[in-house]
Amino acid sequence: MTAYEPTSAQGAADTGDDVVYDAVVLAGGGARRLGGVDKPAVRVGGRALLDRVLGACAEARTTVVVADPRPTPRPVIWAREDPPGGGPLAALDAGLRHTTAEQVVVLSADLPFLDQGTVRRLLAALRTGGADGALLTDADGRDQPLVAAYRASALRRELASLADSGGRLTGLPLRRLTGALDLTRVQDPVASFDCDTWDDIATARARIREHGHVLDEWISAVKDELGIDLDVDTKVLLDLARDAAHGVARPAAPLTTFLVGYAAAQAKGGQGGPEAVAEASRKAVALALRWAEEAAAEPDAASAAKPAATPDATPDTRPDAG
Repeated sequence: MTAYEPTSAQGAADTGDDVVYDAVVLAGGGARRLGGVDKPAVRVGGRALLDRVLGACAEARTTVVVADPRPTPRPVIWAREDPPGGGPLAALDAGLRHTTAEQVVVLSADLPFLDQGTVRRLLAALRTGGADGALLTDADGRDQPLVAAYRASALRRELASLADSGGRLTGLPLRRLTGALDLTRVQDPVASFDCDTWDDIATARARIREHGHVLDEWISAVKDELGIDLDVDTKVLLDLARDAAHGVARPAAPLTTFLVGYAAAQAKGGQGGPEAVAEASRKAVALALRWAEEAAAEPDAASAAKPAATPDATPDTRPDAG
């Protein structure tokens, strides 16, 4: 097993954007350590764990979720192992039957910090090497085979071999499959963090609310809730809010950013994107700065318009004194 460390050039260019891949999300476990609760529906940062994972693999051509159907923010294919609860190998086999891409991302449904960037890294590691798969390792260096990208042909080969030798995949541990594969490790202790216990859930919820993460998490949650797939420069919007609050009035900040969003949505016949947001923000910032300049110039203008005060004459200096 090898380690994958992207060079700076690969990190910039080899993102996996042009890779066709399918995704299989395993979401039908019993969650015994959570008391049998419906774990994929547990919310972290206001979003169900399953929905967060689906957002991370949103670029997949086909996404298969192995679980009982439920509402999701985007269309997926539902599959189920037979019998239900037959374990990860049986679930993987059931999901893989609905995929056609040679590269398949396999994910569990309890990864609160997984994002599209990590999925792209896994695909890049798979594509640039000759291994059968690329998987994340956690903070302790342990392999996480349900946060991985695999060659579908290798998965099908080993699943067929296990089925031929044992007759059924039900109940077999995942290591029976991964132990026969040539795998590459990708270190990411954050994205590999999974939620097996209520303590894990509490840890994830606390981290999301930390100062360094809360804003990005909130923006992602709002976009997910509103069905918006739009990446914009949030720093531009924050600078706009600051300039509007400082140059006009504090309530101007949220109202101005709302109007910028509305204007961007109306741009190009309703097809406005990040560029439309940036352009509307630029115009609004310029206006806010003009307001601030006028306000700063008003005291000087008032002073110039006001007549100079005449000192009071004293008895000793009056012309008629004497």
